[in-house]
Amino acid sequence: MTTDAKTLVRDYLAAMEARDLPRAQAMLAPGFAMVFPGDVRMTSLAQVLDWAAPRYRWVKKRFDRFDAAGDVVYCIGTLYGEWPDGSAFEGIRFIDRFEVRDGKLAQQDVWNDMGELRPR
Repeated sequence: MTTDAKTLVRDYLAAMEARDLPRAQAMLAPGFAMVFPGDVRMTSLAQVLDWAAPRYRWVKKRFDRFDAAGDVVYCIGTLYGEWPDGSAFEGIRFIDRFEVRDGKLAQQDVWNDMGELRPR
């Protein structure tokens, strides 16, 4: 399951980056939840995009590694993109923790330093 779980996470992140929401949605288990810093909890991809819209114009991930233990996958790397004012950012650390259940993503916990570096 470990290899399949890593592949599922990679495919999901690629779909989200491409904003291919139907493809990303197909990888989610019923009851899927995303939890962001500050205990911000969302249960739909549309909620995530609406929440992110005032925070940055776009964001992408550079992956350092994927670690898996059974049905839990950690994705570690840095973020880069553009703030709402058009200025660039890069090198913002992130860790995503995914739980896989029955071949689908059940939960994503997100940790990053974006809030510490975001212009006010």
